[in-house]
Amino acid sequence: MSYEELFNQFWEQVKESVQEERFAKLTMAKTVGKPNLRNVFVRPIYSEGDFKVLLKLRYRSRDTEDKEDELTLEESFEVVKKHLSKPFLSVLLFTTTKDVTFKINKKGAGSIIENVPTFAHIRQADIDND
Repeated sequence: MSYEELFNQFWEQVKESVQEERFAKLTMAKTVGKPNLRNVFVRPIYSEGDFKVLLKLRYRSRDTEDKEDELTLEESFEVVKKHLSKPFLSVLLFTTTKDVTFKINKKGAGSIIENVPTFAHIRQADIDND
């Protein structure tokens, strides 16, 4: 099975955690090399009848300003998928019931690992209302 197919299965767990209001955070980590993009974070914004996420791109260089966007879950999927494999080799889903890690190994194969939850409660993203 290609890592793309397995990643789609992983993303189904992301969507399920949102539907069940267990989604706490999603983080992309472990890069190939040292690209300027250091991390991608996805934090929940729950509001009545609507769900959005705050997607934050964090950069290594102090010359590059971090970027934050309020997106739908599907829009964030496209951003995460775009950075998968190059440069990020892992995506961590944190929920209130379990942590799920998606990894791509050196041969390009994907795997999904489940662990005990890191977060007991959901902390919504802080949104600047400039």
